[in-house]
Amino acid sequence: MTYISVPIILLFSILAFSSKSYSQGDISIPDGPYLGQTPPGSTPEIFAPGIVNTEEFIEIEGMFGADMNTFYFVRRDEKEVYSLNVIEYKNNQWQKSIVKQGGSEPSISPDGKTIYFANNYIERTSDGWSELTNHGAPFKDIAIMRLSASANGTYYFDTYTKKLDTPIRYSRLINGKYEQPKSLGPQFGIGRYNAHPYIAPDESYIIFDSVRDGGYGSSDLYISFRATDGSWGPAINMGDKINTAASEKNPSVSPDGKFIFFDWRTKPRNEDVTIYWVDAQIIEALRPK
Repeated sequence: MTYISVPIILLFSILAFSSKSYSQGDISIPDGPYLGQTPPGSTPEIFAPGIVNTEEFIEIEGMFGADMNTFYFVRRDEKEVYSLNVIEYKNNQWQKSIVKQGGSEPSISPDGKTIYFANNYIERTSDGWSELTNHGAPFKDIAIMRLSASANGTYYFDTYTKKLDTPIRYSRLINGKYEQPKSLGPQFGIGRYNAHPYIAPDESYIIFDSVRDGGYGSSDLYISFRATDGSWGPAINMGDKINTAASEKNPSVSPDGKFIFFDWRTKPRNEDVTIYWVDAQIIEALRPK
């Protein structure tokens, strides 16, 4: 499958978190759900070109909030500063603002009240978002890249190491405290890269990116389904409808369960990356019968 990408260049910079929120004013968005975009079918398409994906900047890591009236994404601006942006419908109009300067590899809780950034998080308040807070034990000394939370508060996360060989792990909230992280299973540690998990709110499946033998190129998206006994099934490559010789990563599923969002990268070090979306029916097509 051939994607149409928006060519943009990304040079890494040092990210510094800021707790301030900056208004970007009103923006013009067509009527209708999904920021007025025509939903894709089984072939991935660029999401909201000119609104989210732009020629001027680089946009990555897109995800809808719980109410489906908020869309979050990371953007690098003309000063090469990264920030978590949100397009949200409030006061009877669409508005864009910056939630967090330096925000990278975010995920949002199923209720939309918490945004996670690796080892840290912010919580929604009456006038915006809280200060950045560290998760503390037992996560404080773990080099988390992306953490995803289920509806009952269980954390699923990856770990950065030089060899990129640590499996995806989870930690349950028990009596108000998180247990020591445990591996989801050997199928989540195959290859040299297992990262950026998205856990379904009901924990029925998990999607992540991985570099493995038999893949389509660089990192591909994989999915594993949870059995009724709580065990996790094999990691299934999501196929050539989604995966290509380029790099697919940072998956999320819209809260209504209808669409998968992910990054498509054609060059190393995020030099050319675009947010795509695709019909989530592929999840049911891959689910073991």
